Amino acid sequence: MHDIRAIRENPAAFDAALARRGLDPMSAELLALDMQRREAIHRSETLQAELNALSREAGAARAKKDEAEFDRLRRLVADRKDHIARLNEAAAGYDQQLKDALLRIPNSPLATVPVGRDETENVEIRRWGSPRNFAFPPREHFEIAGVRPGMDFEAAAKISGSRFVVLRGAVVRVHRALAQFMLDTHVNDHGLTETWTPVLVKEEAMYGTNQLPKFAEDSYQTTNGWWLIPTSEVTLTNLVAGEILDESALPIRMTAHTQCFRSEAGSAGKDTTGMLRQHQFEKVEMVTICAPEAALDEHERMTKCAEAILERLGLPYRTIVLCTGDMGFGAQKTHDLEVWLPGQNRYREISSVSTCGQFQARRMNARFRGAGGKPEYVATLNGSGLAVGRCLIAVLENGQQADGSVDLPEVLWPYLGGKTRISATGILE
Repeated sequence: MHDIRAIRENPAAFDAALARRGLDPMSAELLALDMQRREAIHRSETLQAELNALSREAGAARAKKDEAEFDRLRRLVADRKDHIARLNEAAAGYDQQLKDALLRIPNSPLATVPVGRDETENVEIRRWGSPRNFAFPPREHFEIAGVRPGMDFEAAAKISGSRFVVLRGAVVRVHRALAQFMLDTHVNDHGLTETWTPVLVKEEAMYGTNQLPKFAEDSYQTTNGWWLIPTSEVTLTNLVAGEILDESALPIRMTAHTQCFRSEAGSAGKDTTGMLRQHQFEKVEMVTICAPEAALDEHERMTKCAEAILERLGLPYRTIVLCTGDMGFGAQKTHDLEVWLPGQNRYREISSVSTCGQFQARRMNARFRGAGGKPEYVATLNGSGLAVGRCLIAVLENGQQADGSVDLPEVLWPYLGGKTRISATGILE
């Protein structure tokens, strides 16, 4: 959420940041609400001072047994109380309107973020690995002979509907091995603290990490008001909500493996075959809580953590910086990692790593106390490390062989009891 004081001090800069996202100016509307709110508060405080004085005068009149004067002052006191109540109600209304408006405005992009309208104007910053030259036409993951016995979309549709999958046998073992490999790498090599969190959260947690109010249709809500998390960014980041941390505790670096849930609203017709875009999926998430001045270095570090997973799996990828028109709502800057999928003959997103600055912390009231003693908002960062299902797709497609078998990355062998491949009949061997 934006700081209204910063908007008040430099409305032109605020509008310029929105313009880089392709949005119309909003400072005038926000500042008008802010002015009405502040005027109501000021008038209320002025009347409160008058009320206090009148109350003292009424007390003195009663002590003197001047009933006429006491009755006059009592009527004035009642009038002031009524007026103050109306002003406080008006101020609260303006405050809520201002808060609602601020909650719907995306974060300001950093100056280094390229300006663009959509994904076609994202900027590639590096590549790793070279796509394999196949001696046969590579298939998509769900078409590979050895994968088909372990990837059942019809069974999932029978019990849940479209965009779900049932995994069995060798395929689900590889899926589980990938998640375990990611967690072990992040904990043992990258210094992240493994954390287990709920997948059901209160509404305020979704507000804290900017899923609400703007993206309510993209998530699932239970009948008793809980929300299913779209990623453990929600739970990990909200662990510091309402806290004042000591600066010595920063940075806090966490990772979690959870089920994730998305309604995929607005994605009708996109990636309808296979398991690339599902309502229920798994991710290994990374979250960092740090001092604001450390956020950009942390962003680079987290990007390297995600890249390391792909490199150890031997999966070609490219890293891009998202333009202003493609960047997420809460992000100041985002790196996307796109893995090579030979079945589609293209790179597809497998991780987004974003720095949010103090945008989420302001929504959550998450602060730290530095050397100066005055609390200030922390910075928050999040990133996929990685999306497990999409990583499974990449491993299967890049390791496929002409006979329908799949050679698996060496780093997974210890997690599979020494097994190195999926046979053309779907057996781990």
